[in-house]
Amino acid sequence: MTPSTPQKAADQDGSVIIVGAGIVGIACAHYLSESGLRVTVIDRGTIAGACSHANCGYICPSHVLPLTEPGVIGVALRSLLNPRAPFRVKPRISPALWNWMFQFARRCNRRQMLTAGKALRAILDTSIAEYRRLIPEQSLNCEWKENGLLYVLQTEQGMKHFAETDRLLTDHFGVSAQRIDGTSLPSFDPALKAGLAGAFHYPGDASVRPDRLNAEWAARLRERGVQFIEHCELLGISKSGGRITELRTSQGDLTAGEIVFAMGAWSARWSEELECRVPIQPGKGYSITMPRPEPCPRYPILFPEHKVGVSPFENGYRLGSMMEFSGYDSTIPAHRIQQLRDSAKPYLVAPVDGPAEETWYGWRPMTWDSLPIIGRVPKLTNAFLAAGHNMLGLTLAPATGRIIAEMITGQPALLDVTPYSPARF
Repeated sequence: MTPSTPQKAADQDGSVIIVGAGIVGIACAHYLSESGLRVTVIDRGTIAGACSHANCGYICPSHVLPLTEPGVIGVALRSLLNPRAPFRVKPRISPALWNWMFQFARRCNRRQMLTAGKALRAILDTSIAEYRRLIPEQSLNCEWKENGLLYVLQTEQGMKHFAETDRLLTDHFGVSAQRIDGTSLPSFDPALKAGLAGAFHYPGDASVRPDRLNAEWAARLRERGVQFIEHCELLGISKSGGRITELRTSQGDLTAGEIVFAMGAWSARWSEELECRVPIQPGKGYSITMPRPEPCPRYPILFPEHKVGVSPFENGYRLGSMMEFSGYDSTIPAHRIQQLRDSAKPYLVAPVDGPAEETWYGWRPMTWDSLPIIGRVPKLTNAFLAAGHNMLGLTLAPATGRIIAEMITGQPALLDVTPYSPARF
């Protein structure tokens, strides 16, 4: 997309407010401002200070399979009695959660997994193509690396199981990995211990340091004239004639021709005011960032059998993982951080008990069909949703921003956006 005057902006003054300054909100601001609109971004906290801040930084087209894989619901149910399960549903009274789980369970079958995967593949491929253009074009110094993503297995059974997944990815989505046997792993990446079963390397994946990407991208947008208002909490929405007329915030009332709601896991709380079902549950994840070890992994790595990821950075490295359905819980239990360390220990040569530079949690916005929610709110002509990106917010942000800009300005759509529409609920 090249800068241009909006072809069909819905409001005469060409102004847009984006509610939410995470990576998705930042991406929406980029494409909307690139299209010539005047953009203001508000956030109840700081720019990219929540789920976008300290995730693992993967840009991963290999993550084409949705969470709704056959058998996952059984894992979730067993986790009710295991507080240390890496994928856990915390027992609590919540009709919204249990309805979400019911709808999620209905979709845990091969047919719907492949259908959702097809929709994910389209937006994943679009997003990484956009990143490859944006990073050099905007001079974003964010530790962008295109050396792929390495899935390392500890056991032969793990290798056998993952080989089936790799075959499915190849046969149905054209996403293929290089298989590496265990004896070759230490030479492939000297940070990995000898004696592991093997690995699968997906060369088409990339990675960034997310906090640097957020800061760099926001700085470029400020230079372009995008206004960011931090610590500006949305308190209410005024509507008239099927349109939003005003946003009531902790810093006063705001108006704009178009409103984009990119509030991540908080989006579900505005379902009633938006007159639209927003079935998002917060899926809590954790990370710990430590000083760079020796040897440090050369590649971003996932350990599927232990559900933990490793992200090497120029001045440190990060362990991240977990999926907890525990509501809007903001604690960081010490045992969860220790679990990250213990899960990585069987794989890495360097000790994993270094001092913590940062411990973090984030609420991933999980939808029951594993697809994002992108598009116009059905009953409000000037309201748009850009939320529900599950575990792929960083990966899918550019494609989401481009889709929103195309909708608001009336430009031809690059993708068939039907699978992501808010109207599907």
